[in-house]
Amino acid sequence: MTAGARAPRVLVVGGGLAGIAAALHCADAGASVRLLEARPRLGGATWSTQHDGLAVDNGQHVFLRCCTAYRGLLRRLGVEHLAPIQRRLAIPVLSPGAPAAWIRRGPLPAPAHLAGSLLRYRHLPLRDRVRVARTARRLGRLDPADPRVDALRLGDWLAAQGESPAAVDSFWDLLVRPTLNASAREASLALSAFVFQEGLLGASDAGDVGVSSVPLGRLHGEPAAAALARAGVEVRLRARIDALEAPAGGAPAVRLDGIRLDADAVILATEHEPAARLLPANCGVDRAALLRLGRAPIVNLHVVFDRKVLPWPFAAAVASPLQWIFDRTQASGLDEGQYLAVSLSSADEWVGVSREELSRVFLPAFAALLPAAREARVLRFFATCERAATFAQRPGTARLRPGAETAHPGLFLAGAWTATGWPATMEGAVKSGLSAAEAALRPVRRGAGLPAEAA
Repeated sequence: MTAGARAPRVLVVGGGLAGIAAALHCADAGASVRLLEARPRLGGATWSTQHDGLAVDNGQHVFLRCCTAYRGLLRRLGVEHLAPIQRRLAIPVLSPGAPAAWIRRGPLPAPAHLAGSLLRYRHLPLRDRVRVARTARRLGRLDPADPRVDALRLGDWLAAQGESPAAVDSFWDLLVRPTLNASAREASLALSAFVFQEGLLGASDAGDVGVSSVPLGRLHGEPAAAALARAGVEVRLRARIDALEAPAGGAPAVRLDGIRLDADAVILATEHEPAARLLPANCGVDRAALLRLGRAPIVNLHVVFDRKVLPWPFAAAVASPLQWIFDRTQASGLDEGQYLAVSLSSADEWVGVSREELSRVFLPAFAALLPAAREARVLRFFATCERAATFAQRPGTARLRPGAETAHPGLFLAGAWTATGWPATMEGAVKSGLSAAEAALRPVRRGAGLPAEAA
């Protein structure tokens, strides 16, 4: 910054991963940053709480080695060591009455690194395994940015490739549902193609899985608060803004408790539905389109057994009401037994279902998948629900997702729902925050003497 120049003022609304990334990026570039978060904590859609002495995450959030922006944020927060990544992709896939099958990467270069695993995938007949491999190659040749691809459902496209219902249920849904929070039959073909190209068909190690070894509050919220403080960012929690103002020809501002807070740039990093309510009419963003993004729920089951029943850190399930199962024993602080958390994506049918009914359906499913669970005693069973875990990642969403810049030169957008190209993931959220920060800094750098790029 040139001598005597005033540091540009950036106001970030929202303290999720997008807002945290944006605030740190702006502060590192020399801006004066204030972050407002309506909740009493940072971390947004990733958080943890205590349940009868058990540290419980609101959901099971995993990432891949290809999630470079998210991993960069973990490094910036000083916690990358708390979220280890597999040395080599290895996913055990369980089915009732059958030995585990594995999705593993081999030593061959991509995309052949998965060929051996697919050909040995025992949950499908051999002819289906061969067809899956061929279909995956075709999926890798699609252009996710093509509006014609965005208009199609993955399920319809798979049917046109000759994929059997069994293959859709026991392979495609296994990978698509947890990533897009939508069934393979209903998910966006464009987003599905992106996920496979980025995570499985590109670099051979891109799909290696990372999982936090600590509660999400310790991985995101707490270290973010410390990092923001060190960077000089003023953070205000429980700060639900009343209005966002972007007058033509004037600087943007927000109103908080009736007080106007001025800024050179405002980055709106809330979820998409609050953003639709807050955005002024003159900003050039189709607020109705944001609402049409909709929402999709995730239901999480939490089960404590009196002994170890799952021998792996996580596993996936097919031909079962269970989907992905995670061993969270150590992370939760449990001293005895095993705590398993189950993430049920695209879980509309389970929203509002009683604990008793959930236990009648899912506890026998554990016994059907895991022999050790048949003799184990269940010490605790409860469920949590994120009714608006993500936007609904169905066909046609690409045209509804706005970019980081709006028609007002001082107003910018961040969030996993913006046009990052990524689905609603932690990687997409962080990428959106960095993009919004870069866009916000460009005009204020010119007026304040900042260098052309962030430090």
